[in-house]
Amino acid sequence: MTRKVADCRRFPGESDCTLTISGEEDEVLRAAAEHAVSVHRHQDSPELRERIRGLLEDEDGKGA
Repeated sequence: MTRKVADCRRFPGESDCTLTISGEEDEVLRAAAEHAVSVHRHQDSPELRERIRGLLEDEDGKGA
């Protein structure tokens, strides 16, 4: 199974967050949504999770 990466530096926003999350897609999606809500004050919603899912990248095997 291909690991996925959510790199906060690639998400549009006003903060200079540098968090990177990697793992299986469902794990990354859940953790990234929790991070978006707790740190960036987004509202958790299906739309937020779909937006995050669309920005996930495959891990390149060299570490995120």
